[in-house]
Amino acid sequence: MKVILLQDVKKVGKKGEIVEVSDGYAKNALFKKGLAKEANKANISEMNGRKKHDEKVALEKLEEAKKHAKEMEDWKVVLSIKTGEGGRVFGTVSTKQIADAVKEQYGEVLDKKKFEISEPIKSVGTFEISVKLHPEVVATLRVQVKEA
Repeated sequence: MKVILLQDVKKVGKKGEIVEVSDGYAKNALFKKGLAKEANKANISEMNGRKKHDEKVALEKLEEAKKHAKEMEDWKVVLSIKTGEGGRVFGTVSTKQIADAVKEQYGEVLDKKKFEISEPIKSVGTFEISVKLHPEVVATLRVQVKEA
């Protein structure tokens, strides 16, 4: 029997695939657990429509991320940090501090886990930080650290 998988099933296939399984396995396991549905014309058509919609949404998200990355190129986040001798920061500047500063200065909520800092920020100055907005889009954010 041909079925459309609604979720990934070990040793059978991935979500959205049409696979051939035995009638008993399909009826007693896959259908009862909601893991698959029969591959008839209506279900195949529905699946193709859903795939097209998902692709369209993914493309829109990619374009939005690219647009947002272009906007972020002009941003300059300013952090005032207490420093010691020679402009050295006590500890390092954390991604949480940067995310909070972005929220405060630009009203934009960015996940601190999306920041990629190549070297720890331990001194006063201007630094460029990568922000992963989308799996395919990485924006550059300028952060200026100054003495409080």
